[in-house]
Amino acid sequence: MDILKRMVIFCKAAVEVPWHVPCGGICYGDGNLVFIANDWHTALLPVYLKAYYRNNGLMKYTRCILVIHNIAHQGRGPMEDFSYVDLPEHYNDLFRLYDPVGGEHFNIFAAGLKAADRVVTVSHGYAWELKTSEGGWGLHNIINENDWKLRGIVNGIDTKEWNPQYDVHLTLDGYTNYSFETVHTGKPQCKAALQKELGLPIRPDVPVIGFIGRLDQQKGVDLIAEAIPWMVGQDIQLVMLGTGRPDLEQMLRQFENRHHDKIRGWVGFSVKLAHRITAGADILLMPSRFEPCGLNQLYAMMYGTVPVVHAVGGLRDTVPPFDPHGELGLGWTFDRAEAQRLIYALGNCLLTYREYKKSWEGLQRRGMMQDLSWDHAAEKYEGVLVAAKYQW
Repeated sequence: MDILKRMVIFCKAAVEVPWHVPCGGICYGDGNLVFIANDWHTALLPVYLKAYYRNNGLMKYTRCILVIHNIAHQGRGPMEDFSYVDLPEHYNDLFRLYDPVGGEHFNIFAAGLKAADRVVTVSHGYAWELKTSEGGWGLHNIINENDWKLRGIVNGIDTKEWNPQYDVHLTLDGYTNYSFETVHTGKPQCKAALQKELGLPIRPDVPVIGFIGRLDQQKGVDLIAEAIPWMVGQDIQLVMLGTGRPDLEQMLRQFENRHHDKIRGWVGFSVKLAHRITAGADILLMPSRFEPCGLNQLYAMMYGTVPVVHAVGGLRDTVPPFDPHGELGLGWTFDRAEAQRLIYALGNCLLTYREYKKSWEGLQRRGMMQDLSWDHAAEKYEGVLVAAKYQW
């Protein structure tokens, strides 16, 4: 309830900001504006914009775009929660949602999706998944009804912070900066530095596999756990960094103790170590059960690290599977969240790493040559802003 009250105040204040706060030197007031709201926390903004402003002749040309980052979090509660959002009674039905699991309930995201002028989500694949009963988390019918205003746009990354050529975390402790031209020498040096820092045997021939993320079921950590007995028989090193469920944290510690020469499980989070794993690993695992966009696979490819991913959401969009015949693709994918599927994809990846060096170098080269900056995504957002503004 405290969170709901905070979001109510926050969204009301956000709509008032253009009237009282000089943005870019002036107060826009009733001018041509577009708000961008993010997830359920600000999904009340398009509702307030219509109820208190546009329906009363104010901000008639102001629009609101709602961005879905994760549909699983919706701002749900009993219908009695409507009394806290300070809206006329006839808006009650805007928040009313029925689903087989939760029954009739109050749902902020449902109201925001209906009221927004345009809806964006963070990948084409996730936009498609949102329209299914499995991926829409009870909101799929509303999303399908509003399909005309939905657009999937893959996130960009900060190519100044995540760039092996300028990465500040690679300047000490034996690491080195490297570029597309020097990846063949720089990446092996980072790999050796990572092995040394973590106390693993320094072996240039052994593939280092990395995982960076929350330790929970969504991220597929249990699939990695099932696959570890197979992995340790393949002469690899596995480095996992993350925090989350206590039982999975304990699992990391147990695997490290059991296979001390092959596995490191760092419980917690370190920005520096995340950068160093991305630079020093040969392969990055992302077996997420669902992943609206995903950033780690983008970081990995910037650093010449080859991703092995579950083909869902943004992972499907950003990691086209390797085609050895055409020398195309950027990594390996598997189509179901099952350990055996992960093992099969990773097995083919390891085979290519060991036996087909030219193909491996091609994977690294194609990954590093991509433009993963926000520039391309920003152009698409501009198109959505214009469409919202003129209701195209």
